[in-house]
Amino acid sequence: MALIKLKGNPVNTTGTLPQVGSQASDFTLVKTDLSTVSLSDFKGSKLVLNIFPSIDTSTCATSVRKFNETASNLTNTKVLCISRDLPFAQTRFCGAEGLENVVNLSDFKDGSFGNTYGLTITDGPLAGLHSRAVIVLDENGMVKHTEQVEDIVDEPNYEKAIAAL
Repeated sequence: MALIKLKGNPVNTTGTLPQVGSQASDFTLVKTDLSTVSLSDFKGSKLVLNIFPSIDTSTCATSVRKFNETASNLTNTKVLCISRDLPFAQTRFCGAEGLENVVNLSDFKDGSFGNTYGLTITDGPLAGLHSRAVIVLDENGMVKHTEQVEDIVDEPNYEKAIAAL
């Protein structure tokens, strides 16, 4: 389990992020049209998994905006924005913001992505949501970079994530 913080207060997650050099575990997430997608559907593309508690918080919204801007300049790379938000909330936010370069995916059905990747917050006011993290995968699903953001209110290190591609 990872010890992270929420505004300086300690909270725990269900585990730790996958190790760099390991094969990423498969997942099934819900797209904004309510269909499902798995890791294998992205085979052949580099992936930036931008993971966060909720699109309806300022830091999460900022990370989606920044990765959307960055994604427009990347080749053979997809930015997956993953949370437990309902797909309707993800669609509303990205539509209002005009964000078209990221793929919003939801783990709302059973939280299995968060549990598999060690991201589910187990205590505190955000228990059940995902911690803020970034995972970068190569075209074959190998983990190239991970960042567990120490305090949920902080932004990830965008430059390190992009440099890992």
